[in-house]
Amino acid sequence: MNESQILSELLKKGEPMVAMLAPSFPIIFNPETIVGQLKRAGFQQVIEISVGAKHTNEMVIATLKKDDTTRFITSPCPNIVRIIRTKFPEAIKYLTSNVDSPMVATTRQVIEKFPDKRPIFIGPCLVKRLEASEDHPELNILCVTYKDLQQIFIDLKIEAKATDKNNTFDLIEKTTRLYPVSGGLAQSSGVRDLLSEDDIEVVSGRKNIEEAIKRFLNSDHLRLLDILFCEGGCISGPGIVSPLTIEERRKKVIDYWNKSEFNQN
Repeated sequence: MNESQILSELLKKGEPMVAMLAPSFPIIFNPETIVGQLKRAGFQQVIEISVGAKHTNEMVIATLKKDDTTRFITSPCPNIVRIIRTKFPEAIKYLTSNVDSPMVATTRQVIEKFPDKRPIFIGPCLVKRLEASEDHPELNILCVTYKDLQQIFIDLKIEAKATDKNNTFDLIEKTTRLYPVSGGLAQSSGVRDLLSEDDIEVVSGRKNIEEAIKRFLNSDHLRLLDILFCEGGCISGPGIVSPLTIEERRKKVIDYWNKSEFNQN
C-alpha cells in the first residue's frame, strides 16, 4: 500500500493520530475550516508544522551565535540534502546536521505531548517520505500530500463546514508561517539581525540549485545559503494541485501569516 492508502486504513480503524499541517496549506485549504475537517475525518489533534519551524529557527540562530565563522546551508528541504549528498559531497559538512527540519522538530513535540498517537505529516512535498523513512525511521512519521488528503476527504465525504465547533488548532505558531515561501527561513528566524545581506543568499528553483551551491563553496564571505528546491519555495511542491500562480500562492501564505485571529487557542 502507498502512504495515502495506509492513512485511509488507519482512519477506518480509528487509530489515534495527530495531523501535522505544513504551512503552505492555505493554498489548498481554508484555515477556518480545515481543522474541523481533519478532526471529523478521525484525527485527535491537529497542529501546525510552523510550531517545529520555530524550534528550527532557534537552532539555526544558536549555531550562528556559537561561532562567528560558521558557514552553513539550511536543510529543511530533503531534495537539497539529497542533491548535496550525491553531487556535492564536499558541501555535506555545511549542512545544518545539528538542526532538525520543521517536520522532525514538530514530530518530536508530538511524541512528547501525545506519546500514544502517530504523527502524520501533510504537506506539498513527496521527498518528505524519504526524509521520514531514510533519515528518521525511529520517529514513525507517515507522510501524505495535500492531494492525498483531498482524495481522502472525497472518499470519506468530509466537506468543509464553517459551523464546526471543534475547529481550533491544538498547537500553533504564527511567526514561522512564512517558511514555505522562498527566503522564509531567513525572514522569520532573525538571521538578518546577525548577518549582513552580503552574508546571505536566498535561492529557489531546480535550475538555480547547483550554481548556488557552487557559489557558496567558492565564496569567501557567504555564511548562509537559504535554499529550496521548488520554484518560489515549497508553495510549488508537487503535492499541491492548484491553478494559482506562484505569486497568488505566495499571497495566500502571507495573508494567513498576517491573520493572527485564525485558530488561536
